[in-house]
Amino acid sequence: MAPSRDTASLRAMTRVAHLYHRRGLVQTEIAAEMGLSQAGVSRLLTAAADRGIVRTIVVPPAGFHSDLEQAIEQRFGLREVHVVAAGALTGERLTEALARALVPVLQLTPIDRRSIGLTSWSRTLQSAVATLPDFPRATARRVVELLGDVGRPTLQHRAALTTERFAQATGGEPVFLRAPGVVATARMRDALLDGDPHARRALASMDDIDLVLTGIGDARATRPLVAGENFFTDDQFAAARAQGAVGEIGLRFLNIDGEPVASDLDELVLGMELAQLRRVPRRIAVAGGTGKHAAILAAARGRWIDVLVTDDGTARSLLDPVSLDTSERRI
Repeated sequence: MAPSRDTASLRAMTRVAHLYHRRGLVQTEIAAEMGLSQAGVSRLLTAAADRGIVRTIVVPPAGFHSDLEQAIEQRFGLREVHVVAAGALTGERLTEALARALVPVLQLTPIDRRSIGLTSWSRTLQSAVATLPDFPRATARRVVELLGDVGRPTLQHRAALTTERFAQATGGEPVFLRAPGVVATARMRDALLDGDPHARRALASMDDIDLVLTGIGDARATRPLVAGENFFTDDQFAAARAQGAVGEIGLRFLNIDGEPVASDLDELVLGMELAQLRRVPRRIAVAGGTGKHAAILAAARGRWIDVLVTDDGTARSLLDPVSLDTSERRI
């Protein structure tokens, strides 16, 4: 079910109030930060006072974790953190909760004339895009798939539909990467690109991305993806972990300190490189769950992302990462 308009409004009021009253930004600075007009910021501040969100301090509505979000923002230098009260949710229910939380974040993100990169095979992003209303008067430039096809043909088709739907919602041109996400050899990758101008265009478009929407992986094959199906094999994932990998973004591996884990596997991937990701002005990640704590910590430490949507358990682990550091460095 799509988040209500009131939920999105509450989120916007709380964010504006936080920036104005706690961080001390003036209205023009908030307008630039959130892609709003100054008049829009003023209306949200007035509405926040009317709803009781602002008194002498910012009082978030029930279910919001502003103090936890602010602590993570300050610890890792992130632009925004949005924490979902997930409790004991796991699996698909956690995926759906994260997707619902992502939708109002996307609705408040400036997209006009932006080129948007999308990891359309992420289940959470697929769920969010499926419930995302059209952006009014949307004028995005393009929506670029950031990784080639992975998994079975049915999963590849679902990813393509997600890209098409997001492009429709944002008014951008879809740029598909209809090529295997992982190939057997670097020579095969070169031969494939030599004969496919559309794949070359998609990869070239990644040099000019303004906004990235991505998941974060735990350096393992996660269902419904199966190792070896246009995807790394179990042995390849194990080799990456043996080199210190604890997570990945777009199948580019990171160690516990957020540093790239370089290997020959990089040459087998058709997708965005970490150097390209680093240059993107805004990088929104959505990920959560116990199995991804180390991966999300790595992404935050390395500042590969600047906006994070996650669950409350993961958020608390980011503020107390000692056990993760110790266990991952022993691997």
